[in-house]
Amino acid sequence: MALNIVIMAAGKGTRMRSNLPKVLHKLAGRPLLRHVMDSAAQLSPDRTVVITGHGAPLVEAAVAADGASCVRQEPQLGTGHAVQQAVPALGSEPGTTLILNGDVPLIAPATARALAHACGGERLALLTVTLADATGYGRIVRDGESVQAIVEHKDATEAQRQIREVYTGMMAAPTEALKRWVAALKNENAQREYYLTDIVAMAVAEGVPVVTASAVDETEVLGVNSPVQLADLERRLQRRQADALMETGVRLADPARFDLRGTLACGADVDIDVNCVFEGTVTLGEGVRVGANCVVRNAVIGDGAQIHPFTHIDGDKEGVRVGPGSLIGPFARLRPGATLGREVHIGNFVEVKNSTLADGAKANHLAYLGDATVGERVNFGAGSITANYDGANKHRTVIEADVHVGSNCVLIAPVTIGAGGTIGGGSTVSKTTPAGALTVARAKQVSIAGWTRPAKIKK
Repeated sequence: MALNIVIMAAGKGTRMRSNLPKVLHKLAGRPLLRHVMDSAAQLSPDRTVVITGHGAPLVEAAVAADGASCVRQEPQLGTGHAVQQAVPALGSEPGTTLILNGDVPLIAPATARALAHACGGERLALLTVTLADATGYGRIVRDGESVQAIVEHKDATEAQRQIREVYTGMMAAPTEALKRWVAALKNENAQREYYLTDIVAMAVAEGVPVVTASAVDETEVLGVNSPVQLADLERRLQRRQADALMETGVRLADPARFDLRGTLACGADVDIDVNCVFEGTVTLGEGVRVGANCVVRNAVIGDGAQIHPFTHIDGDKEGVRVGPGSLIGPFARLRPGATLGREVHIGNFVEVKNSTLADGAKANHLAYLGDATVGERVNFGAGSITANYDGANKHRTVIEADVHVGSNCVLIAPVTIGAGGTIGGGSTVSKTTPAGALTVARAKQVSIAGWTRPAKIKK
C-alpha cells in the first residue's frame, strides 16, 4: 500500500511577529519545516505533499530540491480545508496518508512510522501524548480502548478536563476514507472554518476503528507559535544533543551553554568550554580542547589540537582542516580552504584563508595568510601579510620550508620565497627570492639632525 505524507505549512504565524513564514524560522540552525521534511524522508514515502499558504513562494523554494509536491491553501480556512487542497495530489492507490505539521519540528521518525503503522490503511490513527497539565489541549475521549471523540478544552466538561491524554494535531488515515471525510466537512462553527478533527466523528459513525499511537515525550510534539516557544524548544533540543554527546564521553563545561546546529562527531577525551557554537559538519579528534566562546563550522580538527577562546573557524563549502597537535587562537580566524598540518600555530588576530600550512609552521601574531602555500617550520612574523588580490584577480604566494618572515612584511603575490630564506622586518617583497638568502626590501633609513616639528599656529 502507498504511503502519502502531508505536511501542513500554510500558517502565517501571527504571534511570531515576523515577515518570515513561521515554518522557515530556524531551530538549531535549520528551518522548522526542514526538520519535519528530514524526518518524513526517513519513512521513504511514495509521495510527500506540502501545503503552503502564507509566504508560499518562500516555503516552496525551501523544499524545491526535495521532490515534494506543493499545493496552496488560499485563503486559510482551517485544518480540514488545508487537507482538502492536498486531496488531488494523493494519488488513487489505496494506502495510508500521514498528516504532520510543519511547525512541530521534533517529531521523531520512529514516532511517525508508528503512527502510520497504527493506521495500516484501515484505521484512523491519532498521535497522542499524556501531559501533567493538559490545559488548552483537545482531550481524547474513549469508550474502553476505543476513541470516541476529541473534545476541545473550551468545550470539555469538568470530568473531561481531568483527562491527561491529548491530541497532538497529527494523524494517519486510510487515504480513500480521508478523501471522503474531508469532502464532507462543514464549517458550521463560530470561526467558519473546516476542522480536520471532525473526521473522528465520521469514522466512528462508519464503524472505522479510531486508534492511537503515543509520542515518546512532550518535546517531540511541541509546536512553535511564538519566539518564546521557539526559544524554549531550542534549549530543549540543545540539552538533548548535549546529553547525547556527554553520554559518549564528551566533557561539556556547561551543557546549558552549548549549541549544535548541524552534526558533531567527537573522539575520546574531547573537552568543550562554555558558549561554543558548532555548525554544519564538524569532527573533533581525540583529546581536542575547545576554549570558551568559539564558533566552528564545517571543519575537521585533528587529535590533540587546542582551539583557544574566541576563535572563529568557518569552513563554508571548502572546509577547514586543523592538523593534530596544532594550537589555534585565541582570537584567530580560519576561513574556507585553510588546511593546517601537524603542530601548526595560528595565534591571536591571525587570519588564514585558502592556504596550506605544512607541519610546524607558525603565524603567532597579527598576520594574514591568504592564497598561500607555506612550507614546514616557517615562521611568519607579526603584522605580516600576503597581498593576494590585485583588484581583479587572486594570486598565490609560496613560502618554502624553513623560511623566516620578519615583522610587518608584505609579500605581493605571485611570489615565491626560497627555502631557508629570511625576509627582513618591514620589507615589501614583489619578486621571488633565492633559497637561503636574506632579503631586505625597504626604504633606506634617514635621520635628519636638528629637525623641528611643526608647531600649531596660535589664533
